Amino acid sequence: MPTQNTIRVLIADDHALVRDGLAMMLAEQPDLQVVGEAADGAEAISAARELQPHVVLMDVRMPRVDGIAATAEICRDTTAKVLVLTTFDLDKHVYDALRAGASGFLLKDMRRAELVEAVRVVSAGESLLAPTVTRRLIGDVVGRSRPAARRADDGRLAALTARELETLRQVARGLSNAEIAAELFVTEHTVKTHVSSVLAKLGLRDRVQVVVLAYESGLVTPRSQE
Repeated sequence: MPTQNTIRVLIADDHALVRDGLAMMLAEQPDLQVVGEAADGAEAISAARELQPHVVLMDVRMPRVDGIAATAEICRDTTAKVLVLTTFDLDKHVYDALRAGASGFLLKDMRRAELVEAVRVVSAGESLLAPTVTRRLIGDVVGRSRPAARRADDGRLAALTARELETLRQVARGLSNAEIAAELFVTEHTVKTHVSSVLAKLGLRDRVQVVVLAYESGLVTPRSQE
């Protein structure tokens, strides 16, 4: 029986068998509840607004409205966290979805335990990608597909203190809070405070979005991570 702490999940994929499979993988978990399904991006947007899920499992390639456009609207209009479902871990569409507001991605051949843990992690407000995977994914795709012009977001960096800016750089390098604490000679609690402040000042949802901004603004480059 669902409780106040139950994580509500919406599944969006244009293949009914995939939706059924994902629902079955989540069904046995007492803290997870599949509250709805969507066969395309338009249905996903409507369902997310109506059902208010905590997490949306979002396929990228869907008819009518694709998963990237749907992710952007859902992240703008609701508090749901989006996990992108993809076949290839370095697909450019994954990067586009992260820019749209997704909190991470899952490969479609994931195991049950990986899916369940991913939903729990993202629902708790963390980004799904491990720091090293974040750096590899964003560095690879941005290196191959860099925006022609820098985003207006660059000006927002001026709102950060020197220590917050350095924390942002370390997050973009793919370091964990513990690693950043050691690098900057501060406590983990201090790092968490800086990260929270960076997110608030830049209007970002999670660490993945911090990494995207750092690369797109030129603050960090793929070459500087070699």
